[in-house]
Amino acid sequence: MKLHLVVIDPQNDFCLPDGALSVPGAQKDMDRLALLVHRLKDKLADVHVTLDSHRRVDISHPVWFRDADGNHPAPFTAITAADVESGKWVPTLPSTHARTLAYLRELQRTGRYIHVIWPEHCLIGSEGHNVVEPLFDALQEWSSRFALVDFVTKGSNPWTEHFSAVRAEVPDPADPATQVNSGLLTTLEEADLVLLAGEASSHCLANTVRDIAAGFRDRRAIEKLVLLTDATSPVPGFEKLADDFLRDLTALGMKTATTNDFLAA
Repeated sequence: MKLHLVVIDPQNDFCLPDGALSVPGAQKDMDRLALLVHRLKDKLADVHVTLDSHRRVDISHPVWFRDADGNHPAPFTAITAADVESGKWVPTLPSTHARTLAYLRELQRTGRYIHVIWPEHCLIGSEGHNVVEPLFDALQEWSSRFALVDFVTKGSNPWTEHFSAVRAEVPDPADPATQVNSGLLTTLEEADLVLLAGEASSHCLANTVRDIAAGFRDRRAIEKLVLLTDATSPVPGFEKLADDFLRDLTALGMKTATTNDFLAA
């Protein structure tokens, strides 16, 4: 059986209690997942790990916007196209106004998320960008058989959110890295089973799995997706998004399991 594991953003900034965008429950999620990787290391054919990878200057970080008094928005502030049109919030760099407004309008048109300002997180080169231990150690053990973890980076384009590992929320026509990752989709569709875990079930994991399901050429392939329900948690305040994701994808055929129960002896 060709068994693949997809781990979404198992990084210190999400998983540690003092992380920049700490997700309650994430550290224990990854502790449980590490035990599963140790247990199934000889059965895992491939492991894909996504890495949220930002710069400080990013459309989702406070520095991008300011109000009339020059103040940057606090983390978790929602900003709409109407806010920019009215001048409630404007880009800090005036030359970015037109493109920022176009982005917000397109994001609202798709209807998947409103634009939220996040704390600066997963900055490239920072400790917060690294994979949390002990999952990192478990991946190293799996790699010792000369297997290569497929690290998938996302989020380094400052003009668009990139929750999903499959594509950015608003792909940039000039940046292939923001467009559909067809190679990842093909690889996962060719697997027999795909285990899904990581952070957060309200955002990056949810969007990745939605896009995987939508991108499979054979709709029946969704039935090979298995969400490890005890290896993912939502961002506080966005629990409904996680609940909606679980409801929608299980209705399409996604299975669920726990790290203890999956292929238990």
